[in-house]
Amino acid sequence: MSASSQELAGEAIHKFLIIHRYLRQYALQMTEHGVRPREFSVLRFLLESGPATVGQIQEYLYRSASVASTVIAQLEADGYVTRTRSPEDNRVVIVELTPAGREIAEKAPMGGIPLLRRRLLTLSPERLQIINQALDDIMTLMEVQEVE
Repeated sequence: MSASSQELAGEAIHKFLIIHRYLRQYALQMTEHGVRPREFSVLRFLLESGPATVGQIQEYLYRSASVASTVIAQLEADGYVTRTRSPEDNRVVIVELTPAGREIAEKAPMGGIPLLRRRLLTLSPERLQIINQALDDIMTLMEVQEVE
């Protein structure tokens, strides 16, 4: 490996670790606001999209239905969301923010994955493809398997 390849690899690892540390710090900051990062993501999603089904929240989180339901149950227990049955289809559960949930979603600092989600949408498809390929490469190099 050439010296320049070693330097570039070192820079890449350094940037990856900066992102990792940032996400951990952001998670701690969310906890100080009384919610876990995944819970905050759901609150922010509901703030921006309005009422949503459990399935829509599951898709947003990229997690299983049971994980989404657990997050929603915790938010409901904390008084941040309500769950009601859809009048059109009793099998569908609609999740909505309460005033307390809206307040947390509005006052907590925007960062981490919610900020990344928002800003990725501002990039061109070509730039998104480059980022997506780089992340695929990182997952392969680290032998990361997609898991729930």
